[in-house]
Amino acid sequence: MIAFVFNLLLAIAWVTVTGSASLHNFVFGFLLAALALAVIREPFGGRGYLRRTRLVLSLMALFVKELSLSAWKVTLTVLSPDMKLKPGIFAFPLTVTSDFEITLLANLITLTPGTLSVDVSSDRRTLYVHALDCSDPEATKRGIATGFERKIMEACR
Repeated sequence: MIAFVFNLLLAIAWVTVTGSASLHNFVFGFLLAALALAVIREPFGGRGYLRRTRLVLSLMALFVKELSLSAWKVTLTVLSPDMKLKPGIFAFPLTVTSDFEITLLANLITLTPGTLSVDVSSDRRTLYVHALDCSDPEATKRGIATGFERKIMEACR
């Protein structure tokens, strides 16, 4: 994750040095920085930098997908005349363990419309989540576990 941020900074530096703030120039700078980091090898773990970059981009794509789907569902719910909701709070058992992973998961859940991370238990094994429609909390838990949580573990470990 640190190397990915470093790569973004190098791409921004490339755009600054060349004086061209086009998308093509930024992508070229990003790829140039990725190549440079792949050549000198990443000192942060055994996996290759390019593979980790792909996993982080996959997590970002999942977030954009979930953001869009949730925004659409909330919009339809709010605009429906009967608005049959069952809001509630459920306990989500955490598989992620580090503070960074837990914070990232909680923030991704909170940024998704219709859900809000409320609290983390003192033993850091449970995340409490408020859902706009909590009619099927088990399905929501499965969605979080197989979506955000799995992608976070792939990208951060």
